[in-house]
Amino acid sequence: MAEASGRDRIAAAFEAARDEGRAALMPYLMGGFPDLETSIRVAEAYVEGGADLVELGVPFSDPLADGPVIHAAATAALAAGATFERVLTVCEAIADRVAVVPMCYANTVFARGPAEFAAQLVAAGAAGAIVPDLPPEEGAEVAARLSEVGLPLVPVVAPTTPPDRRREIASRAEGFVYLVSDTRVTGERDELPAGLDDLIASTKADSRVPVAVGFGIGTPGQAATVGAVADGVIVGTRLVRAVAEAEDADAAAGAVSAFLRDCRAALAV
Repeated sequence: MAEASGRDRIAAAFEAARDEGRAALMPYLMGGFPDLETSIRVAEAYVEGGADLVELGVPFSDPLADGPVIHAAATAALAAGATFERVLTVCEAIADRVAVVPMCYANTVFARGPAEFAAQLVAAGAAGAIVPDLPPEEGAEVAARLSEVGLPLVPVVAPTTPPDRRREIASRAEGFVYLVSDTRVTGERDELPAGLDDLIASTKADSRVPVAVGFGIGTPGQAATVGAVADGVIVGTRLVRAVAEAEDADAAAGAVSAFLRDCRAALAV
C-alpha cells in the first residue's frame, strides 16, 4: 500500500477528531527552544498529551505575526543554533505518530528555493506547510512544488480579510484553513474576540477543508469554546510560555502534556 500523503494525513487527523465528536487539537511548538534536545522532548510530550496535529515553528529573526513570548522563544532558539534543517529533526522525531505542519516565514522558503524546501519537508515526514507572510498571489510556485510531493500549503485568513477574498482563498484551500482569531499578534487573551463565532461559521461555509483557529487561545475553556464551532483549535503562546518557565526538559514536558490533556478533556465535553 502506498504511503499516505501529507494531505491525506491531515484530513485523517481532522476526521478522527470529528468521529470522536470534538475539534482537533493542534498545539504549536517553537522548534529548537530552548534548545534542540528539549524541543524534541516537548514534541514527544505533545504526542503523549493527545495532540492530533502539531504546528512546528521555525525560528526567524523578524517574526511579524508573533507576540513577545513566541518572539523571545525564536530569538533564544536562534541563539542556541536552531536552523530550518535542525528544526526538521523535531518533525522527524514525531512524524510517524502525528501530522506535523511546519510554520516558517517566506525568507526561509526562498533562501532554499521552493523545490528544495518541498523536498526537505517531505524527507522529514512533514504533512504540509504554513507560510503566513506569503500571499496566494506570490505563492503559486511554492504551492505547486509542495503539491507535487503531496503536501498542502495551508492558507491563512484573518478578520481583516475581505469576505470575497476569504471566500476565494478558502474555496481553493488544501489541508486546512488557518483562521487567525483577531488582528493582534499571537498571545494569551482574557477573552475571545467578539464576533469570532460568526467569523468561524462564515469561513467554514466558504471552505472545502477543515477550519482551525489560532491566536489568543490560552485556556482549556477557551479551547472548548472555539472547538464548539471550529474544526480545529491551535494553542501556541500558553505552551511556549510553559516551556520557558520550566526548570528543565522534564518539567517542560510534564507541563505541556498536562495542559494538552486538560484541553483534550475540555474539547470532548
